Amino acid sequence: MRKTTYCLALIFTVSALFLTGASFASDTDDRIESAAKQSYVFKTYLKGDDVTIQSKGGAVTLTGTVSEESSKALAQETVSGLPGVISVDNKLVVKNTATSANMDMLLANKVKFTLFFHRNVSASSTEVFAKDGVITLRGEATSDAQKDLATEYAKDVEGVKSVNNEMAVLPAPVNPDEKTMGQKMDAMGDSMKAGGKKMGAKMDAMGESIDDASITAMVKSTLLYHRSTSAIHTTVTTKDGVVQLTGEAKNAAEKDLATKFASDVHGVKMVVNNMIIK
Repeated sequence: MRKTTYCLALIFTVSALFLTGASFASDTDDRIESAAKQSYVFKTYLKGDDVTIQSKGGAVTLTGTVSEESSKALAQETVSGLPGVISVDNKLVVKNTATSANMDMLLANKVKFTLFFHRNVSASSTEVFAKDGVITLRGEATSDAQKDLATEYAKDVEGVKSVNNEMAVLPAPVNPDEKTMGQKMDAMGDSMKAGGKKMGAKMDAMGESIDDASITAMVKSTLLYHRSTSAIHTTVTTKDGVVQLTGEAKNAAEKDLATKFASDVHGVKMVVNNMIIK
């Protein structure tokens, strides 16, 4: 009788532990699926795609359709960086296959994606067209520097042969009550501290609004899309907007470019480049 009671108690204990573990796993899976759907990448770059996320014990399966191969890779990179994810089975189907009829469209989308990742160019105000590997940029830039940077980024995208930048540079706004240079310098001295604080607050707020998994995915994609950094062996991790790069670079110039490209990605607060030069 005593032995039977002990066995029953053991069964109940094991069952309780199993149910508790199953409940914990279910909560984790729910958090993974929710975090993926609410991530910056899924809400911004993949919002027009049909992606279903299913997690079971941390093993995530992605199904559905996306517009291009880069979207498929971006979805996987984002989900892989979420807490609790053990593996990702990417079963997404690309609607637009890389045929001669749509290669230009795919290249234009790749350039557009690259510009979207960078905060110092205005991708929303830039139209991208491709013809036989030649990219044409149209739209508006706030300065010559921004226009030149858009050209630089587009030229460095894998597959681009040349870039024609036809963007118009917006004229500086004219203020009828514009002050003299001396007055401007005095006013500048008074407002530097306040302005600096406001800008810092804006950047912090921007960084906080973009999750680390999305930042990691965007940095990885940026380094992959740019031909100058596409071949480097880099591991990217992000913690509270601070990106750490590890791996190998061929030379100091390649390492510096990786830092430059990563620093200009939306949400990145700082880049710590621990890459070693071969």
